[in-house]
Amino acid sequence: MKKILISIRPEYVEQILDGTKKFEYRTKAAKSDIKSLIIYSTFPTKKIVAEVMIDDVLCYSPNELWNLTKLQSGISKEGFFKYFANREKAYAYKLGEVKVYKDAMTLNDFGIKYAPQSFIYVNC
Repeated sequence: MKKILISIRPEYVEQILDGTKKFEYRTKAAKSDIKSLIIYSTFPTKKIVAEVMIDDVLCYSPNELWNLTKLQSGISKEGFFKYFANREKAYAYKLGEVKVYKDAMTLNDFGIKYAPQSFIYVNC
């Protein structure tokens, strides 16, 4: 199963874990079919805390994507459009089942030295 490790700010990680955020937005999507996201919670947590199944990958204009996902976006309209400023395409991973790791892990546990700016493919 192909997976990517993705860096997400702690406030958004919490929303994913509590089920209120159902879409993870990105300016680029993985080129390969991936089945899940491994979530690295950035500063101050700096730990790998969970894995979430991907139900779908959406690609639309920012306006279309916002209209389709805004109710479960976990982000303000202003923040969304700032993130996708000057982009013709906007991507979102539709999030499915979440598996919270009993013991949070470090990047080193995955053989990774630095948190990815966007994402990194992992073998596990």
